[in-house]
Amino acid sequence: MVSVALVDDHPLLIEGIIALFSRARDLEVTSTGSSAKDIVDISSRLHPDVIIVDLNMAGDVYGAIATSIVVSPNTKIVAFTAATGVESAIRALDAGANGYVRKGSSAQELLLAVEAVRHGETYITQSFANQVIAGLRNASLRKVAAAAVRFSIREDQIVRLLLRGKTNKEIAIALNISEKTVKNYMTILMQKLNARNRLEVVIAAQAFTEHELGDANRNSQSQRQIS
Repeated sequence: MVSVALVDDHPLLIEGIIALFSRARDLEVTSTGSSAKDIVDISSRLHPDVIIVDLNMAGDVYGAIATSIVVSPNTKIVAFTAATGVESAIRALDAGANGYVRKGSSAQELLLAVEAVRHGETYITQSFANQVIAGLRNASLRKVAAAAVRFSIREDQIVRLLLRGKTNKEIAIALNISEKTVKNYMTILMQKLNARNRLEVVIAAQAFTEHELGDANRNSQSQRQIS
């Protein structure tokens, strides 16, 4: 039997899921809760195979998810929520959730999610998956770009031309270097930004530039306040 815990502050919904799972011969609801604190408590005391959690409850749910995977590493977490934004899915998955299912999904999809995560897979509501995957990729690149990445003068020149949509040949002409040299710098930039291709270099470089501009604006504001 697969032990499942439900943490949601809507009693009727919990009752409905219990009824649904009772028809599955290999699933057993062993505990329930209604707050972020309960997520951690259930994880640390009972170590269920799967916990289904609502993201919109009292307390820091995302922090509770992160804590739960530390105190109970073998427990899989499925976020089951009415939240429709990509950002909430990215936050939940970044915190350590293994699945993300919208409450507007079918009962069958929730069962599929539980089945997938218990076998070590990641499950995202099918109609929402492409958006979330794209968001996760960009979020990852933004983190890399916002870190302490430092470009040489030449790398910085190439990045700025990339952001203007220039091709390798156009960059080579603009900087009076060979196209082969541009390609070599592109390889270096891919390594620095943890990017797999030219498009991801551009995305990461754009995020890096925005990060630098943000720092510049904050420094400027601080200097005005001091003066």
